[in-house]
Amino acid sequence: MSLLQNLKNGKITEIKSLYVFIDSSNLWAAQKSEQKLLDYEKILNYIKDNFKPSRLKVFYYAAYPAEGTRGYSIKNKHKFFTFLKKGLGFEVRKKELKRIKIVNEDLGESIKEKGDMDVEITVDAMYHIDKYDAVIFFSGDSDFLPLVNHLKNNNKIVYILSSRNNISEELRTAGHGYCDVLDIDDFWGNDLKNREDKKITLRKEDDSRM
Repeated sequence: MSLLQNLKNGKITEIKSLYVFIDSSNLWAAQKSEQKLLDYEKILNYIKDNFKPSRLKVFYYAAYPAEGTRGYSIKNKHKFFTFLKKGLGFEVRKKELKRIKIVNEDLGESIKEKGDMDVEITVDAMYHIDKYDAVIFFSGDSDFLPLVNHLKNNNKIVYILSSRNNISEELRTAGHGYCDVLDIDDFWGNDLKNREDKKITLRKEDDSRM
């Protein structure tokens, strides 16, 4: 039986302390596919209602573009981070996208942006390992496979939530349960508005490596 079916049937093992680690870049493919934004207040309430942990801690990881590198202001991005932190009580880990100059003999110069947060997620998961009984990773990156195996070897319950757009087979089957966020209607909020950026052309690294 899938994790989603267990959630619907109320068959999740009682959890005393649950930690959640959200890799926001990995969820971007799901939002583009759905053409909707994930609603993190709804996600928080869903986790509380279905996993029923006595203690819950949520970490959110994101990299953001430097001011002046887009044809729009990124102030709303920082307002969103503030809402997650003060409004929902998330622990927000954020950093500015690293800009790397790429020189190609045929194409000339271009800029690649890198904002991988794998190390930060792993450090937090290991640092707090004695504080939780179960963990949810919102990510599909196979780089987390050694971490998942280590947590399982230390008697932690591990759930994986990602999407069929961006999940490695190794990670999908590594934990105690997997669920596709595209299958959970309660996770979704406003329509995704495509924003045209005319100021600068960038080549962005795909952070959702398999």
